[in-house]
Amino acid sequence: MSASTSPRRSTLGRSLTRLSCAAAAALAMLAPSAHAAWEPSKPVEFVIPAGTGGGADQMARLIQGIIVKHKLMKETMVVVNKAGGAGAEGFLSVKESKGDPHKIIITLSNLFTTPMATGVPFSWKDLTPVSMLALDQFVLWVNAESPYKTAKEYIDAVKAAGPNKMKMGGTGSKQEDQIITVGLEKATGTKFIYVPFQGGGAVAVQLVGKHIDSTVNNPIEAVAQWRAGSLRPLCVFDDTRMPYKEKVTATMSWNDIPTCKESGVPTDYVMLRGIFMPPGVTPEQQAYYVDLLNKVRATPDWKEFMEKGAFNTTALSGTDYVKWVSNAEILHRTLMTEAGFLAK
Repeated sequence: MSASTSPRRSTLGRSLTRLSCAAAAALAMLAPSAHAAWEPSKPVEFVIPAGTGGGADQMARLIQGIIVKHKLMKETMVVVNKAGGAGAEGFLSVKESKGDPHKIIITLSNLFTTPMATGVPFSWKDLTPVSMLALDQFVLWVNAESPYKTAKEYIDAVKAAGPNKMKMGGTGSKQEDQIITVGLEKATGTKFIYVPFQGGGAVAVQLVGKHIDSTVNNPIEAVAQWRAGSLRPLCVFDDTRMPYKEKVTATMSWNDIPTCKESGVPTDYVMLRGIFMPPGVTPEQQAYYVDLLNKVRATPDWKEFMEKGAFNTTALSGTDYVKWVSNAEILHRTLMTEAGFLAK
C-alpha cells in the first residue's frame, strides 16, 4: 500500500493539521488584535473642578465606586479635586492634556461661568464631550429652627429686613449659586448679602450653624441635614416638582417641595452634570467612556443615588449632548450679562 493511501498516515496527517490549527488559534488569541476595541492601559484620572463634599465631588466618587464594585474597567480610576480659580485649574489641566484618553472631567455650570467671569482662556469647545449624566436641581433652604415655612414667608422677611441684611450662602462667586441668587433678587425685589464658600458641603454646614440665613444648595448637598431635621426646604427652582415620592423625612418627600413659581417666586434653573475628555482623543476612545457611563447608569447604585439626590435623570451623548451644551452656553451668557458678572 502506498504512503499516499495509507489510512494510518492519512489519519496522522489530519491530526497534525488539527494540532497546527489549534496552536495557531491559541497564538492568535494571545497576540493583540489590530481590531480590538480601545480601553485604558493605565490608571484614569477623574478631575473634579470643584471642592470636596459638593454635588460634583459626590457624583464623581460614586461613579468611581460603582466602576470598582461592578468591575466595569480593568484599570483603576483616581479622583482628583482641582478647584482653584473657580474650577479653572481643572478645566485647563484637561485642555492641556491633548490626546490623552486617560483623563476625564465631570462638569457643572462653571464649565460656562468660570471663563465668562474670569476671562481664563478656556471654552467647553476646547474639550471632547462624552455624556450628560443628569441635570441637578436647586432648592431654597433655611435653617429648620427659622420661622419660615414657605418661600413667600421668607422672601417677605427679606424684604422687611431691607437690602443687604439677610445672608445667602452659595458655592463660589459669579457661579450658578450666585446667578440664582441674582435671579431671585430681580424676580422678588430683594437684595441679599451673598456669601461664597468653596463647596456645597461647607454651605450646608454654615446654614446648620446659622452663620447664614439661606442657601440654594443642590438636593444631594443638603439631604443629610434635612433628614436630620436641621434644614428646611422651601421651594425647588424648576418648572415642575421633583418626581420622587418616597419620604425623605417622617413627613416629606422631594415631591412635596413646591416649585418656586408655585410659591410666588418666579425663578428657575437646572445644572449640568456631564463628562468631557481632553481635545484630540479618537472616536473609539470617546465611545469607550460613553459605553462605560451607560453601564454605570444601569446599576442599582446609580438609580438609588438619582433618587436620593432628586436628580433630573435626563441623559444625552453625541450630537444631542453637543446641542444641549451649546444652548446652555448661550443661556449662561445672557444670565451672566444680566447679573453684571462678565469679565471686563
